[in-house]
Amino acid sequence: MIYIVRHGQTDWNLLGKCQGWADIELNETGLQQAEELAQKLADVKFDICFASPLQRAIKTAKTIYKGEIIVDDRIIERSNGELSGRTDWREQGVNFNDPNENRFNIETLPVLQKRLDSFWNEVLTKYSHQNILVVTHAGTAMWSQVYFYGLPQGNDFSQYKLKNCEFLTIDNNIKPVGF
Repeated sequence: MIYIVRHGQTDWNLLGKCQGWADIELNETGLQQAEELAQKLADVKFDICFASPLQRAIKTAKTIYKGEIIVDDRIIERSNGELSGRTDWREQGVNFNDPNENRFNIETLPVLQKRLDSFWNEVLTKYSHQNILVVTHAGTAMWSQVYFYGLPQGNDFSQYKLKNCEFLTIDNNIKPVGF
């Protein structure tokens, strides 16, 4: 089984700031969320754990999983370019779900999809019968669901967005739809 976890809360989450690749730490609530999630998942024996290289994901992973964590750049959050750290990013009219959108130097969807495709193809090939913990971010978790299930009904991506320290499970024997 694959467990995809979004990191715990940061101060930037509270402020509505666009994070992207900014390496923002968990706040006290985020640390508590990670502890609570660790308790919920205490009975799961994970065989392997992957985390984004950003500290908010690594700290969440270390709270849940006590073994070696494999840090993998392919599951870092989508780069938000010049929108990183801004609270007015919603007003900028950027369509993050448009494959051609690259204003403000955001990472394009084809680039994000290529790295997620590489990650998930490798994980499904090498670890098909193991319990896998993947600690990542809202955007990468959302597009990972697109990889497995296809676009959400009515293109309503909010269906795929995980809250802080929320997780989803995916059968690792699933045949993904792909991008």
